[in-house]
Amino acid sequence: MRLLVATDAWRPQINGVVRSLEYMAELAPEFGAEVSLVTPSDFRSVPMPTYPEIRLALARPRAIARRIEELAPTHIHIATEGPIGIGARKICLAHGFPYTTSYHTRFPEYVAARAPVPERWIYRAIRRFHNTGRGIMVATDSLEADLRQRGFANILRWGRGVDTELFRPRERRVVEAPGPIFLYVGRVAVEKNIGAFLALDLPGTKVVVGDGPARAELERKHSDAVFLGAKTGEALAEVYASADVFVFPSLTDTFGIVLLEALASGLPIAAYPVTGPLDVVGDSGCGVLDQDLRAAALAALEIPRDRCRAYGETFTWRESARQFFGNIRKAAGNEPVVDVSRL
Repeated sequence: MRLLVATDAWRPQINGVVRSLEYMAELAPEFGAEVSLVTPSDFRSVPMPTYPEIRLALARPRAIARRIEELAPTHIHIATEGPIGIGARKICLAHGFPYTTSYHTRFPEYVAARAPVPERWIYRAIRRFHNTGRGIMVATDSLEADLRQRGFANILRWGRGVDTELFRPRERRVVEAPGPIFLYVGRVAVEKNIGAFLALDLPGTKVVVGDGPARAELERKHSDAVFLGAKTGEALAEVYASADVFVFPSLTDTFGIVLLEALASGLPIAAYPVTGPLDVVGDSGCGVLDQDLRAAALAALEIPRDRCRAYGETFTWRESARQFFGNIRKAAGNEPVVDVSRL
């Protein structure tokens, strides 16, 4: 299998979509696959309005078609609903190429948080985008149920994993601040609801790791919090291991790989009872889900770290990759593979 993945999310972005695709590409040979990516780095791009850290590719369908022809894939997966994803879908439909998609972000809620656009309008467009494919991959039970209710079809499950060698408990703490340490990691943007976390009356110190368009305003409003900026790799893992509770205030995430990174680091979770935390934490005893986020954060302090670590170790990228490539093959079925000679 030669799989082409069309994605608008790619480096230097730091998010769950990018991490997931990186691990799929790395593990592909174990599952008889070779992965090539079409990303914004292949085209000229412009900053996204209201979020300049994200670049939007100026990718015409003809240019994307040339990339597909060059890479000669047998299968195509469209990971995002941006310019590259839209262009790749248009080409697939025009030439009869079977393809799969994945649903990573609650795009309608994301747009509604920034502009006066009814969510139902965006859902209508997103549903049409995905339902023309052979299958849409989602990460959790609750997200699948929500999308089915909204008319999405051909839903396939694709779970996520965590690098348990990198994210692990450590004796040394690198965050020098009064404890307990309540940590948030992720994009610092309005849809992440970080203000709800920073407004909590908690003992110790609130720490934010990440960057984004809302950072400057949040730093001004919450001078008592520590903002460490974006971190990756060992530096990020050390911060996780220095905290006492991971607070996840988002109401719109579809999963939250950061939840797995926190658990693998031995951190209990405090979050709202919504899609993502409900599926990851559930009844594991490794977190507290409550509409009162402050109560959840304080109660999570009592959860043993070794319990969280053991649970975090059950999520592997290898199992995630097995599901992903299995879905690609299942969706293709007995249909002919992509024939680039049609382009």
